[in-house]
Amino acid sequence: MDADQLLGASIIRIPPHHYIHVLDQNTNIARVELGPLTYIRQDNERVLFAPVRMIMVPPRHYCVVLNPVARNAEGQVQFDASGQAKLRHADLEIRLTQDPFPLFPGEEIQKDVTPLQIVYPDTALRLQALLDFEEEGGEKRVAGDEWLFEGPGTYIPRKEVAVLEVIKATVIRENQAIRLQARKEGLDRSGVQRVTGEEWQVSKVGAYLPGAHEEVVDIVNAFILTDKNALHVRALRPFRDAGGRERRTGEEWLVTVADREAHIPSVAEEIVGVVDVTTLNSRQYCVVLDPVGADGKPQLGQKRVVKGERSFFLRPGEHLENGIQDVYVLSEEEGLVLRALDEEEGESRAKKRGIQRRPGDRWMLRGPIEYVPPATVEVLLRRDAIPLDENEGIYVRDIKTGKVRAVIGQTYMLTQDEELWEKELPANVETLLSQSLADRSERGRNLAQAERDKTRVVSYRVPHNAAVQVYDYREKKARVVFGPEMVMLGPDEQFTILSLSGDKPKHPNVIKAICLLLGPDFCTDIITIETADHARLQLQLSYNWHFDLKQPAEAAKATALFSVPDFVGDACKAIASRIRGAVASVQFDDFHKNSNRIICSAVFGFDEKLAVRSSLRFNQNGLVVSSVDIQSVEPVDQRTRDALQKSVQLAIEITTNSQEATARHEAERLEQEARGRLERQKITDQAEAEKARKELLELEAQSAAVESTGAAKAEAQSRAEAARIQGEAAVEEAKLKAEAQKIEADAELARLCKAREQELNYKKEMDQLEVQKQQKLAEIESLRFKELIESLGTETLKEMARAGPELQVSQHWDSKLTSFCSGFASQIGINNLIKHVPCFLPGEAPAVFGPVLMAAALPQQSVIFQICMMRRMRITHKQGCGLYVSFLSLQGLRTDSCSEGD
Repeated sequence: MDADQLLGASIIRIPPHHYIHVLDQNTNIARVELGPLTYIRQDNERVLFAPVRMIMVPPRHYCVVLNPVARNAEGQVQFDASGQAKLRHADLEIRLTQDPFPLFPGEEIQKDVTPLQIVYPDTALRLQALLDFEEEGGEKRVAGDEWLFEGPGTYIPRKEVAVLEVIKATVIRENQAIRLQARKEGLDRSGVQRVTGEEWQVSKVGAYLPGAHEEVVDIVNAFILTDKNALHVRALRPFRDAGGRERRTGEEWLVTVADREAHIPSVAEEIVGVVDVTTLNSRQYCVVLDPVGADGKPQLGQKRVVKGERSFFLRPGEHLENGIQDVYVLSEEEGLVLRALDEEEGESRAKKRGIQRRPGDRWMLRGPIEYVPPATVEVLLRRDAIPLDENEGIYVRDIKTGKVRAVIGQTYMLTQDEELWEKELPANVETLLSQSLADRSERGRNLAQAERDKTRVVSYRVPHNAAVQVYDYREKKARVVFGPEMVMLGPDEQFTILSLSGDKPKHPNVIKAICLLLGPDFCTDIITIETADHARLQLQLSYNWHFDLKQPAEAAKATALFSVPDFVGDACKAIASRIRGAVASVQFDDFHKNSNRIICSAVFGFDEKLAVRSSLRFNQNGLVVSSVDIQSVEPVDQRTRDALQKSVQLAIEITTNSQEATARHEAERLEQEARGRLERQKITDQAEAEKARKELLELEAQSAAVESTGAAKAEAQSRAEAARIQGEAAVEEAKLKAEAQKIEADAELARLCKAREQELNYKKEMDQLEVQKQQKLAEIESLRFKELIESLGTETLKEMARAGPELQVSQHWDSKLTSFCSGFASQIGINNLIKHVPCFLPGEAPAVFGPVLMAAALPQQSVIFQICMMRRMRITHKQGCGLYVSFLSLQGLRTDSCSEGD
């Protein structure tokens, strides 16, 4: 049945712990019907919903009900005059563990059944009052109040209280503290009055639970101080530090391990940084700027020199000038340039020598020495002696006079008033100095230039048969140096640069050079000439030249070498003009036939005898042209060049054809001779081949005979060897079988020995167990008899012994008694009977012992009750019954069926 059919039914069965809401449509009032109930719906009633389970709040749970019903002092629900349950509208009710309850019309579950909140140790709930109320203890709370509910415990919620947060205790470890801040004025946990925003620290080790108006700002870890570090601390406001000293705002100080091993900064302190220890060894020192004085205040502008060995911390405001520096250890070839900074120069050496230093004075301190400069002395430079070879030098400038000089060929150390001077050279001179200028193959290449040390004296190696001109601008003189020689420039000297013509044809300023090669050498030039019949020709000529100068040369002649700046261009121009003039007066055919004579006569001229001179001399600089080589003659006009080329080709063709015919005839002759030699060689080779064939056949026959003999012999040997191997294998097999049988027999014998040994051991152990079993059984029987005798008791045995003749029974009883004693003795054993009975009845032993021994000798009978011996043992009927019952008990039989008549 669905919900609609259930609501429309007239009979509604409400299970236990369920309820429904019924609306009376006449009065428009809803009521609650609780189960178990079979509800019969009236026509004017309507069921609002199907049966619903009641609200069950288990232990340690709660729920929140909105718009709860009003209840009286006894907890009963109040109704108005119309029967409607009164509601507290917009109110809340927290219901804890109770019997299942229904919701009245208008009530709502705002919060489902929820477990109560457990507050664990070292935790708390920060609560806030939403309404004014009074707690059970009488404490009044005003809306807005905040307090803590500290654990351990279970928090019971109230409608007037809201849980703001769960606060966990902060664990404070060793060398830790927590920084707290007050949210509002009040007392902290230590009872100290705090104002809003105030901060303080708690360093007690353990768990700290902040109060309701306290807030944990941070966990402050202690700085562990060692000999290697310290703390730089700054005061944020006036306070008294851990050492009891008053600190002012902005004051800075150091906390070292001498003060405390672990420092936790307070709320009024700020950690500027960690200062590492400054350690100086015996070869180090440092200069401390703005050192802190004895009063603890920095001495601004002062310096203090600290020399090792020493370890210290820089105080606030102090810093090192240039860090940790090494002590100046000077050798004999080293020195220091010093300058005084203060008139109160405290150097002991100067005072001892009576030298008064003024600020700005410079002096030189030479080694060997160890030197630590005082605070009033500045080390400007460290000078090393400069070792110089005889061909090395440096430029030195005096800073007072400005004079520059060159120091060459000695070890020199600059004084305090000297410095190295850099000599600047033109860029083209720098390039030429970095090249091998005497080698023509390097000209025109861009070679990598090594950086020149400008303070070193400029030197140049003049090659052999060359000259270099150096001009001194201060003395206004020039000097010429002939190679091989080393040229070293003074401070005011410069090289004379030669700018020569080059290329083909010659162009000016192509070659730059410092040295002048004296020759012999050659130069090549291309010139254009025109004959008398206007044929234009291009000549390539090569001139051999040299300078006519004898060593040692005079100064005037040496200077004359450099009087013509471009001797190559001037010589080529002069020779070209002579050749053009001579060729212009001859025809092309004459020039083509006599070109060498015409050119040589034009260049060298004729002497007095009308003979061609051997050389051409230029008197300005002593240049001599010794020969002219005509390398090529080419017409400039194309038609002339083509005609000349055709004639040359025709001549070449005629010569080539003649040479071809001669070569052809010679080749045919050589071919015929080669054919004859070939035929003769063929015949000779055939004869040799037949001879070799004959030898081959003979060798084949011999090898076949040897092969057949060897095969038969090898087969016989192999059969014999196989028979031998087979026999040896059979012998070896027999040996192995014998050994195997022996091994099997030995193994079987060993197995049998082991089996017999194990069987003997087993028998022996079984016999020992049987002996032990018999011993145990004897001990058990002995113990049983002893217990039997103890159960009968001494008095019973005495009564049995003292029984008189008046109690004697008939012969029937004698036979029964004898059977009893026989069975009794057979059960307990004759030995035990002999052993124990006398000890119980020492006085009555003869009276009892005789019949018992007699009964023990008789055959055992199965009669349980042996009464035949009672008469002789003087045992009464009652005593016999007791002895019988005891006997049955020891036998493990039941005695409840025995009677006194038995």
